[in-house]
Amino acid sequence: MSDLTHPRPDDEPALDWRDGSVPVSQRFDDPYFSLSGGLEETRHVFLGGNDLPARLVPGFHVAETGFGTGLNALALAQVAQVPVRMTSFEAFPMSRAQLEQAHAAFPELADLAQALRDSWGQGMIQVGQVALTVVLGDVRQTLPAWGQAADAWFLDGFSPAKNPQMWGADVMAQVAAHTAPEGTFATYTAAGHVRGALAEAGFAVTRSPGFGRKRHMSRGVLTG
Repeated sequence: MSDLTHPRPDDEPALDWRDGSVPVSQRFDDPYFSLSGGLEETRHVFLGGNDLPARLVPGFHVAETGFGTGLNALALAQVAQVPVRMTSFEAFPMSRAQLEQAHAAFPELADLAQALRDSWGQGMIQVGQVALTVVLGDVRQTLPAWGQAADAWFLDGFSPAKNPQMWGADVMAQVAAHTAPEGTFATYTAAGHVRGALAEAGFAVTRSPGFGRKRHMSRGVLTG
């Protein structure tokens, strides 16, 4: 497991851009955030799905599968009024230039986004009240080696249909194993196999209204 180091140019993910600022992964043929409102989706799914910011207390720890553009970290930083931690697992980190182009879609986050980019590749990244660590590598290897537990999870990999390895039962079991008692998760997907794997791992899983054209999303609390 390795913390973030500045990616070399040839390590940058291959992207297409819609409307100039919406990155789409060529590897997974999937956008990094909702075309109908990425920040609104993050607030609905990941913040609302984990009852944040109401649960935030000093030292609260959020973990995430799929850092992407850092949008979820920025949204968390926008609402965090106390010092919290965030650990994000990412296999294909963007370059600073790619992040800057993506962040242009969210002018209200400009100051926080600038702080993130200014420390990109330098280990611990302080974004507002959020102390962010990005862990590089395949989550199937890096998460089992992680020695901590999260109070809330943002499960935000590319679509389970297009990136099934990130949503396998083995990874979902590791999510549960690295969740604090009564910790929570939220995700945009309501795929049955993902919900089943999370339930098998010990979460009480519920289906909630999704964002935009997505009818449903999933959330849950660790009970097992």
